[in-house]
Amino acid sequence: MDIYVVGIGMTAFGRLPAESVKSMTREAVTAALADAGCGVADIQAVWFGNTRQPILEGQNTIRGQCALRAMGFETIPVINVENACASSSTGLLGAYAHIKAGLCDIALVVGTEKMYFPDNPNAMARAFLGGTDIYTMDETHRRLLEVGSGIGPHEEPSADRGRHSFFMDSYAAFARLHMKTFGTTREQIAAAAAKNHRHSMHNPLSHYRFDMTVDQVLADRPVAWPLTRAMCAPISDGSAALVVCGESALVRFSRQRAVKVAACVLRSGSDRSPESFDRHIGRVTALAAYEQAGVGPGDIDVAEVHDATSYAEIQQIENLGFCPSGEGGARTLAGDTTYGGSIVVNPSGGLVSKGHPIAATGAGQVHELVLQLRGEAGVRQVEGARCAIAENGGGFLHVEEAATVCTILTH
Repeated sequence: MDIYVVGIGMTAFGRLPAESVKSMTREAVTAALADAGCGVADIQAVWFGNTRQPILEGQNTIRGQCALRAMGFETIPVINVENACASSSTGLLGAYAHIKAGLCDIALVVGTEKMYFPDNPNAMARAFLGGTDIYTMDETHRRLLEVGSGIGPHEEPSADRGRHSFFMDSYAAFARLHMKTFGTTREQIAAAAAKNHRHSMHNPLSHYRFDMTVDQVLADRPVAWPLTRAMCAPISDGSAALVVCGESALVRFSRQRAVKVAACVLRSGSDRSPESFDRHIGRVTALAAYEQAGVGPGDIDVAEVHDATSYAEIQQIENLGFCPSGEGGARTLAGDTTYGGSIVVNPSGGLVSKGHPIAATGAGQVHELVLQLRGEAGVRQVEGARCAIAENGGGFLHVEEAATVCTILTH
C-alpha cells in the first residue's frame, strides 16, 4: 500500500516567548487539516513529538493528549514520541507503518517544541545534555578532543556543562577530523552557512531572514573552532504537522497535491571508528532509504539535511551520495548545492537559518519538501522537483548521531 502526505502546516520558527506548546500545536495542526481539506473527526491516530516540555515545564508522559484535547482530539490513539531531534520524523515512520499495517487510514504527525525561556537560560542549556549518554559524557568529551587534535587552536575542555554546548563541541571535533582527513576548510563550512542564510531570506517561516556572506560568517562570534555562531543552529520555538493517509483513503483528498512517501527509514548509530566515514549512520540510513524507494542519489532533485552545524551539511551531502567523501566542502563552495548547481540542499534555509525547534525539525523538513514537490514553494521553488530526500539526525552517542531518519518523497 502506498502512503501519502496530503496536508501540511507549520508555524514560523523563532524565539516566541508569547507562544506555548498548545498554541503552536493548534496553529500547525489547524493549517495541516485545512491544507488537506479534512477535519479533526477524520483523524484516526496521532503521533506527537516533543522533547523539552518535561524538562522545562514539568509536563511529561501525556504531552500529546494535553496539547490536542482542547482541539477535539478524543478517544483515538495518541502516541507520544521522543527521539531527540528526529522525534517528528520518527513519528512519521510510526504513522507510515500503522497505515501500512491496516490499523488506520488517516493519521496526523505533529512535532512541537518550546525551547526559549529567557528567564531561565541555564535550564535551556542543560536541557541539551540528555541527548547523549550522561554516564559517559566526560569520557566522550575527552575522546572528541583527541579526534579533533592536531588542527586548529588548542581548546581546554569546559567544566561548565550548563552553558557550554557539548553538541557544538562534538560537531567541531568532527569538523576538525574532516579538515585533517580531506583538507576541508573553514571557508567551505562558512559557504554552507552563507548559502542557507541566503535561502532563508525567501522563507517567511524562517527564524532568520537575512543574508550573510562567507566573510561575515567567519567573523561571527566563535563557538568551538572551527565553528562560529552563524554556522550553528539557533534555539527556536515552533511546530509542524502532517496529515498522512493510505491509498484507500486518497479518494477523500486531492490526488494532484498528494505527495508519496516512497521510503521512511530509521537507524541507530554504531560503535565504529571515527575515520570509517563509509559506516556513518547518515550513510547507512540513506542507503537503506534508497533501496526501499528504488531510487539513487542521482534521482534526487532537492534535499533537506540536518545541518545543526554547517559542517554537518557537508558531511550529510557526502553520506547521501551527492558527492564522494571529502568533496562536500569543495562542492559547496563551488555552488553545487544551491540554485543553478547539481542539487539544491536546504532551500528552506536549513536548521542554521530556518531554525531548529528540536522535535518539530523533521516534520518541518517534510513540510518544505512537500511544498517543493507540489510546485508551491514560490520564490525558492526548485524547478522540476519530482523526488526529494530529508535526512534528520537526533542525539549523539560515541562518534555520531544516536538516531537518523531518512525520508524519500516523490510526486
